[in-house]
Amino acid sequence: MNQELWQQAAAFHGHICPGLAIGFRAAIAARDELGLNSAQDEEIVCVAENKACGIDAIQTVLGCTIGKGNLVLQITGKQVFNFYCRDNDKKLRLYFKLPQGNLSREEYIQQILEAPLADVFTISQPHYGIPQKARIFTTIICDNCGEGAAEHLIRLKNGKKLCLECFEK
Repeated sequence: MNQELWQQAAAFHGHICPGLAIGFRAAIAARDELGLNSAQDEEIVCVAENKACGIDAIQTVLGCTIGKGNLVLQITGKQVFNFYCRDNDKKLRLYFKLPQGNLSREEYIQQILEAPLADVFTISQPHYGIPQKARIFTTIICDNCGEGAAEHLIRLKNGKKLCLECFEK
C-alpha cells in the first residue's frame, strides 16, 4: 500500500476511518485495474452511489471532483463506485462487501486496505453507461431575486424566469 497517498487522503478527509479506507481501496483498485493515473480533466469518471467518507479518497487518489464534472453522485445508499476511463473505454463497478467477524475499528480498516480485492469488493461492470462530459450553461438572472443561476435550473412561472429557490416559494 502507498502510505504517502493514504496519508494524503487522510489529511484531505481530516481523519482516518473505515469509510475513507473503502474509498481509498476502491480508487487504488480502479487505478490498477483500468490502468489509470490521476485525472487532469474528465478522462476518468467516478459515479459514486453514496456521499460518504470514501468520496474524499476518490478525489485524492484519482483527481475526480464534482467541480470538474468527473465525480458524479448517484445516491442509492450503497457503497458502490463505478469507474470509467474515457481514453480506453474500460469500466469497473466495485460494490463493498461488509466484512465478517467482530473486528475492532483498526482491524476493520486494515482488513479493507490489505485483504485480497475480491474479499473486499464484488467486482463487475457498471449497470449504466458513462456519463456525458460536463456542460457549461449560460447564467440567467432570476426575475425575482436578481441572482444568477444556471440556465437549465431556471423555471418559468407566469412569464417570469425564476431560480429554483424563488420558484419553490
